[in-house]
Amino acid sequence: MRDFPSCFGENAVQIADSSSSTGSKTAQNLVACVYQCQLRGRSCLITLTWCKNLMSQGLSVGIGDSTNQSLCKVDIKPWLFSKRKGSKSVKLHDSTNIDIYWDFSSAKFGSGPEPLEGFCFAIASDRQTVLLLGDMKKEAFKKTAPTPMPGNAVFVARREHIFGKKVFYTKARFCDNGQTHDLMIECDTISTNDPCLIIRVNTKNVMQVKHLRWKFRGNHTILVDGLPVEVFWDVHNWLFGTSVGSAVFMFKTSMLHWSHSPRFRDSQSHPLGFSLILYVWNHE
Repeated sequence: MRDFPSCFGENAVQIADSSSSTGSKTAQNLVACVYQCQLRGRSCLITLTWCKNLMSQGLSVGIGDSTNQSLCKVDIKPWLFSKRKGSKSVKLHDSTNIDIYWDFSSAKFGSGPEPLEGFCFAIASDRQTVLLLGDMKKEAFKKTAPTPMPGNAVFVARREHIFGKKVFYTKARFCDNGQTHDLMIECDTISTNDPCLIIRVNTKNVMQVKHLRWKFRGNHTILVDGLPVEVFWDVHNWLFGTSVGSAVFMFKTSMLHWSHSPRFRDSQSHPLGFSLILYVWNHE
């Protein structure tokens, strides 16, 4: 088996809201997304880490260069107990000035830590938008840029933490602007002497690994939307670790079919493709 690619060093799938299969569904508490952006004509990586606990929710923003060297990190205070609307100016290590603007005052949330609608988040430099998220773009442009300009940010990586017992769910798109699929991972490591791993896409079995105690790590290629998707898995901690140990899954596709797209022509520092990385906690 090949080594797992780096969670954020390459590219990622786009994900919708996710949940678990516990009796009372446990909301995931951490989602990290990485965007490849252009900052003053140079490629940079912007990482947004959304977190949620019983008391509050929060957002951490990290900016790095194309070599993953950190340029700055900004923590936005939990907005359940502080103002949900604000802005901040930051000077990067290379003396570049950026402005961060957010408005979560009307945000609606699902089971995860990310807002679903009624929000905006923007990063700008020299009055040009670098990254813009949310459905309140007009409000963001008033703060970040004099005239609306199409963004050049590309969603390149995502990591999710999901909790459950035997069955775990999420939603994913395996290509840019592609169809959203229901993704299910099923694995019973407690009630059987010979655990089996099953992965379904839109309720269809696409992969089954028997004799899991001997095959707790591996990779296999499946087809989704006619595209080859390579699945990597590591369930060692589920089988031989603690009862609440995590497994790791990666779903990686090749984007060579879209290499003609202008969005990816300048992505020289990152191989073309999407991948989804899941940390799945078998929570008993």
